[in-house]
Amino acid sequence: MLHLIFQSPIETALLERIDSGDVVVFLENAALRVLQNSSISDALTRRLGSNRLCVLADDIAIRGIASDELVKGIEVIDYAGLVELTVNNPIIQTWA
Repeated sequence: MLHLIFQSPIETALLERIDSGDVVVFLENAALRVLQNSSISDALTRRLGSNRLCVLADDIAIRGIASDELVKGIEVIDYAGLVELTVNNPIIQTWA
């Protein structure tokens, strides 16, 4: 399953609803939540072993975030990568 997270702040309860093997993409203001110093950075780090976590490159660029400010292991993807994820994951859950 592909999870598209737009909401910010992100509650850890939302992260607990993501199953092992799911892919998560943080979009728009949710990109602010994947910073190393965010309140959910520890929860994100724990998820990296069982989930693919991504953030859209344009969303971090617009917000002035450098990739080295992100939680280690968060993958930066472009729009083509986002399209590929939507094609490869027929079930998509949007969190807004």
